[in-house]
Amino acid sequence: MSVQAPAMQQAQELLQKYFGYEDFREGQRKIVSSLLERHDTLGIMPTGGGKSICYQIPALVNDGVTLVISPLISLMKDQVDALTAAGVPAAYINSTLSGKEVNDRIRAARRGDLKLLYVAPERLELDWFRDEMNGVQITCIAVDEAHCVSQWGHDFRTSYLEIAPFVEQMPERPMVAAFTATATPEVRSDILRLLRLDQPEVFITGLGRDNLSMSVLRGTQRKEFVIDYARSHENESGIVYAATRKDVDDLYSRLLSSGVSAGRYHAGMSDDERDQSQEAFLYDDVRVIVATNAFGMGIDKSNVRYVIHYNMPKNMEAYIQEAGRAGRDGDPSECILLFSPQDIMTQKFLLEQNMNEGDRKHNDYRKMQQMIDYCYTTKCLRNAMLDYFGEEHSGEPCGQCSSCRDNRELVDTTIEAQKIFSCIYRLRERFGVSVVAQVLKGSRNKKIVQYKFDELPTHGLLSHLTEKEISERINVLAAEGYLLLTEGQYPVVKLQPLAGEVLKGQHKVMQRAPLPAAAAGRVSSSRSRSSSRGEELSAVNETIFEQLRLIRRELASREGVPSYIIFNDATLREMSVVEPQSEGEMLTIKGVGEVKYRKYGEPFLAFFQKKTMEEDSIYGDDL
Repeated sequence: MSVQAPAMQQAQELLQKYFGYEDFREGQRKIVSSLLERHDTLGIMPTGGGKSICYQIPALVNDGVTLVISPLISLMKDQVDALTAAGVPAAYINSTLSGKEVNDRIRAARRGDLKLLYVAPERLELDWFRDEMNGVQITCIAVDEAHCVSQWGHDFRTSYLEIAPFVEQMPERPMVAAFTATATPEVRSDILRLLRLDQPEVFITGLGRDNLSMSVLRGTQRKEFVIDYARSHENESGIVYAATRKDVDDLYSRLLSSGVSAGRYHAGMSDDERDQSQEAFLYDDVRVIVATNAFGMGIDKSNVRYVIHYNMPKNMEAYIQEAGRAGRDGDPSECILLFSPQDIMTQKFLLEQNMNEGDRKHNDYRKMQQMIDYCYTTKCLRNAMLDYFGEEHSGEPCGQCSSCRDNRELVDTTIEAQKIFSCIYRLRERFGVSVVAQVLKGSRNKKIVQYKFDELPTHGLLSHLTEKEISERINVLAAEGYLLLTEGQYPVVKLQPLAGEVLKGQHKVMQRAPLPAAAAGRVSSSRSRSSSRGEELSAVNETIFEQLRLIRRELASREGVPSYIIFNDATLREMSVVEPQSEGEMLTIKGVGEVKYRKYGEPFLAFFQKKTMEEDSIYGDDL
């Protein structure tokens, strides 16, 4: 049964009024409709896919308060700042507030003066807070970053397990809406079970975002690449993720010495230093921030044009969440992963430092191997990502990732693959990649001679290649399903059924010709192809766009909020094309709602009206 038309119509009107969008995206519409029908709901949507609107609009339609469970202080503040700027009554309660401020906000929620109240999951463990919430008319509990409830997720947080008991002790059970960007089928099952959702509607919106161009580059000079890329994109915001504090500090220093406006962020800095770096990036005082994975969750900066991973992340969930911070405004953006085999050792070291044991550690190693497979795959990267998260897709290549843009010739590598498979078979599938590579290279090191592997018929069969090149070929074959690397700190290479078909001559192995050393690490921008709005945006006058950014920056400084809270880049770009001359024309631009127009629209409208008058006076009758 679909939601009644009046409620959905009201939701659409509120979307235009407060957020400046005429209609919901398809994934948003289904979730909003489900919540207006008062169903428990699970929404899996990509980072930047507009999850927050899915519970914010129903909160405005419904009576009472929507309690939002949010994991980070910075995330709460960003959300509430954006809502307040749009004219929505919202507040947060966290450890930065005084006791009086907390009480004032609880009283406001009781009076019905708030539509959304944001709290951290740990607050649900406090007896006094649970008692206070029993006096508030809570109609919906929205759980953000819901994957944190699962120990198989990448950000397990025990406090999330308090959500279900909190809901059940309330005088009248509210509906529960859970949202996340990254959930495998295993994690989805945990969310439904551990949050105790009641006959929930489940919606999975495509994780593949058309405006993102994904690239994996192997064999690059990584430091030079990052510096060259940042310098050639000096007017754009970007994030560079590195695995260790040492790499962050080194890259930060190199960028500064190369004249790049950069900041840094990692756990070794003081709280004040991290806050200053984050604020400088949010307010566009620095264009690039180099950071460990401690940075970014809850950062709603919409105009990040690129995310570069200097090292391989620990798993696919972390990678997709971090890469998804690019292009949240829908404009074309790039996600580049610079991979080196050394990254595997780094991630293993970091994994061994954590406190996980048993099944949890076993699962962490499995996820890391799947991340390695992604780095080596020659298949469409978007399809590989969708396969990992168990999302159905057509199988058609995306046409814009580094694999799809790879125009090297396909060559028959069956004989080379047979040599590798035969060696693994003769080693009785008991050794790792490095030993297999040493045997095929023809090494006579102590271990090889001790085990008499130098007497095997496969010894030296690929002596014309380096051990590194052989190891890379083994990893590519694993990524394509011919081989399996077991889980654990010391993976063993095993043959898959497909390898048996190759050994029997029943299947050919076709792969791209090896990349010439001189070409390794090149990446061509596909931004112009990665958005249906590409042609429209090409009409943007960059001079006008920069002038609009200056107006926005002045307003943001006056309001004490990041620039994207005023209007995001996509809105300014559309303004520069439309050149609105009236309030009505301003309100047709995506992202300009009625409240925001009243607050911030006049300086932009005055700019275009003045521009038109000056053009009229210069060109006169010629126009």
